[in-house]
Amino acid sequence: MIPYTVSLLVYFFINIVLIFMFFIYLERVYKGTFNLGVLLESVIGYSVTLLLSLVLAILLDREQYFGLFLFTVLVIILSVTFRRFLHLYQLVSDRANKDHLTGLYNHGFFKEALKEQFSDCKMLKQPLTLAFLDLDDFKKYNDRNGHLQGDRLLTFFGKMLQKAVEGTNFTVARYGGEEFAILMPNTTKEDAYAFLNRLRKEVNDTYFEGVEHIPYRCLSFSCGIAEMEKDMYESDELIHRADQALYYAKAQGKNNVQLYDKHNICLDEIKFKQDLEALEQQVKFFLSKDVYTYRHSKRVFKYALEFGSRLDELTDHERQTLILGALIHDIGKIEVPRDILNKRGKLEKHEWEIIKKHVTWGREIVAAEKRFDDLLPLVELHHERYDGKGYPYGLKGEEIPKLARILCIIDSFDAMTTERPYQPTKTFDEALEEIERCAGTQFDPVYAAKFIAFVREHYLPLAEMQQLN
Repeated sequence: MIPYTVSLLVYFFINIVLIFMFFIYLERVYKGTFNLGVLLESVIGYSVTLLLSLVLAILLDREQYFGLFLFTVLVIILSVTFRRFLHLYQLVSDRANKDHLTGLYNHGFFKEALKEQFSDCKMLKQPLTLAFLDLDDFKKYNDRNGHLQGDRLLTFFGKMLQKAVEGTNFTVARYGGEEFAILMPNTTKEDAYAFLNRLRKEVNDTYFEGVEHIPYRCLSFSCGIAEMEKDMYESDELIHRADQALYYAKAQGKNNVQLYDKHNICLDEIKFKQDLEALEQQVKFFLSKDVYTYRHSKRVFKYALEFGSRLDELTDHERQTLILGALIHDIGKIEVPRDILNKRGKLEKHEWEIIKKHVTWGREIVAAEKRFDDLLPLVELHHERYDGKGYPYGLKGEEIPKLARILCIIDSFDAMTTERPYQPTKTFDEALEEIERCAGTQFDPVYAAKFIAFVREHYLPLAEMQQLN
């Protein structure tokens, strides 16, 4: 009995480890599906098997043929039971990750898959493209044909998308309402455009009851495509760009596919002024407890306005984003205790760690309003260093978004040349020498050189006149 018991225990532990590894694999593929209770049920199930096996060992010893018969029956029953158990687990996982109407992946699963693919493709330096598709005039179709028929249309379109991606490594999901998303790893935006434009024409040529009464008189969708760029630091940026491209496709009359192009972003001067006024009010309100930070934000805003207008490589949209981001970049300091912000002398280590958190706190504040999504990289990443030794993520070189690299230089220059509670003040010349010395380590060398030239041309003569007076 002792060797037999030992062999059963080994069998028991090997099976439990394999089951655990299986669940870990499912957790990696289907985020959020790991359930400790399910694993405990497996342990209990194998414990029962172990005890029954010991009983059967005794039967085999005393009633050889009858014991063998019982053992065979038990093995078959347990095999069927565990197969059914794993099938049910898979079914529950699918229900948690699939949209019940279309059978496609749901919004939650897609966001997790995007984050994982974004991280992998960025690390491996492989292309990653995201497409958003929106069924044209779906509300009009619903109003005329009813919601049940509208659901049938969504199901029909979902099946078309699923069929279109068969044989590929694309992930297709219902993102919400009549909006769908396709994640395309190892695919450039040009290849994605060709694929989706073919699909658009195929959809146009596919009849579905009732589509003859909507404007295009056929089934159609608008599509926006964005490809991951090396200066992106999180997947939400890719979502935002694909969403902007989709908006542009709708603005072009629907039933078309558009690639994200920063030059095609619709600029609205009135909206820009409204956003600027809204952010100025926020800065005044949030930073009223810290006059240093308030004045610093206003000066950085002024530098960004003047310097950005001299950077020909920036689009109008990027200039506006830089200006707004410069104004709001330190908003997270509202969460920093006043005694730390206004402390004279060197900060303690724990105080410095609190100061560093202002970038993530700032991101949370700005992210509360979706219209300011473009500003998030500037708020969160203006303390990243070109050599990768900055915070909060330690991004390096062109991993840091371009506008955040520019803002880092402007922010540091003003911090060095104005009175601060915890560091001495430098002259303009000394600050420019520091920027020049740190070009390639702390600062982007290209924009550092341009900023130095800008200050020498437009601010040094004025500073020298003030010193003479």
